[in-house]
Amino acid sequence: MGVMTDMAELPPEPSGWLSDRELQHVRRELPLLYVNVVPVRLDASGQVAEIGLLLRADDDAIHRALIAGRVLYHERIRDALIRHIEKDLGGVALPRIPASPTPFTVAEYFPTAGVTPFHDSRQHAVALAYVVPVDGDCEPRQNALDIVWITPEEAASEEVLRDMTGGQDTLLRQALAFCGVLP
Repeated sequence: MGVMTDMAELPPEPSGWLSDRELQHVRRELPLLYVNVVPVRLDASGQVAEIGLLLRADDDAIHRALIAGRVLYHERIRDALIRHIEKDLGGVALPRIPASPTPFTVAEYFPTAGVTPFHDSRQHAVALAYVVPVDGDCEPRQNALDIVWITPEEAASEEVLRDMTGGQDTLLRQALAFCGVLP
């Protein structure tokens, strides 16, 4: 095997993005890595005072949702968290990612309903779930219609939880328990 001397012979650097066709193929063959984020506002003592839930429209309904998105090839978890928070909440949300981001749980989404509480008809995905405090102004972006800040008690209510899809209601309850604010 000789040494490559012509730059044209080097393989292209992967961008981390897949075409729609490539993504559909990969989703049928492999589990994908995602992050889920529960944005929170803290009070002066560091306790969770508010939970931020996105309002998203899909098909014919509006649902409450957590921040979620894929981790790209060669992307650190920290960078994926920041990218998805900025994508949904804007560039001045000012998230406080801990020095060593550790998920509060791992959610396994399956295309077959009922395997776990988490369902995504498009794919098998494994999501690392985080609670992330945000300090700045949050303006919904991309496909988020709005962000609503509610108390932990409101977040745990049946009215709020039934507006969530794909098992994100379970993930929200786990986040509330993790933070010690599940009523």
